[in-house]
Amino acid sequence: MQTDLQQLMFGKDNLETITTTLENSGLILYPTDTIWGIGCDATNGDAVQRIFDLKRRPYDKPFVLLVNSIEMLKNYVEHVHPRIETLLMHHLQPLTMIYDRAKNLPPISHDKSGSVAIRVVQDSFCKELIGQFGKPLIASSANISDKPFPANFGGISSDVITGVDYVVKWKQGEKKLSQPSVIAKFSEKEELIFLRE
Repeated sequence: MQTDLQQLMFGKDNLETITTTLENSGLILYPTDTIWGIGCDATNGDAVQRIFDLKRRPYDKPFVLLVNSIEMLKNYVEHVHPRIETLLMHHLQPLTMIYDRAKNLPPISHDKSGSVAIRVVQDSFCKELIGQFGKPLIASSANISDKPFPANFGGISSDVITGVDYVVKWKQGEKKLSQPSVIAKFSEKEELIFLRE
């Protein structure tokens, strides 16, 4: 059952309903720790395929994954450098890191070279949802490819809203304009390279 704390924190959304949707290869529209995103179970290739189809996105442009802890991160990448682990523990802003070798993920969830972009979320809703689901989520901006990303819920097109199986109610009323996360990679020379700031 949904706890009183969840009810207090997330209003009309029942996390069990959302996780059931995810478990059944469903797509969700949800507020991430940055912008609104289309999400699904990142370990379910059929569900990930549905997001590619909905967004009309080329298959050579894989999505960002969200995890709720460094421990979960380590289940899906071969190696997390100690400096990256320290950075993630102390970085206050959303930071997406690209890791060279993914594991325990279907090929459609990572680049053909094996690299994968993953963000450890600090946002309370995302942490709680991922924690209850127990697996990483896809987080792709809630727009059709080549269209502008929505800065808040009001900017999401009807094509996206009707193309998912569950629309999260949490934060729909927020008017604040949001931005995507910073994206960085740790080089072979152990230097942090920012790919998007």
